[in-house]
Amino acid sequence: MPGAFTPTCSAQHALGFIQNAGDLEAEGVEAIACLSVNDAFVMGAWAKDQNTGNTIDMLANGSGELTKAMCVELNLSERGLGVRGRRFALVVEDGVVKHLALQADGELTTSSAEEVSKAL
Repeated sequence: MPGAFTPTCSAQHALGFIQNAGDLEAEGVEAIACLSVNDAFVMGAWAKDQNTGNTIDMLANGSGELTKAMCVELNLSERGLGVRGRRFALVVEDGVVKHLALQADGELTTSSAEEVSKAL
């Protein structure tokens, strides 16, 4: 997700996975992870704020190296937010990417929990 505590990430994207975790589990999903270009302390605070409990693993990508390696960087420097990650959803099975939903800037459609569920 582009950033912890940002409006769409908190109010819609993360919340959608929290609310749909049971359905995703029923479809065979073993783990849900949220990756953001934030440090571990911010991700920990965001997990607490979102009340993720054991539902979502909040993964810090503080330097953005993974985001860069995946070619999903999003430069929001003009808005004062620096380089972040684009909004996306990734389904991995046995170490192989089975589905990638890469969003256009500012959108939350194909990477939502509901759409990921349809792709399973």
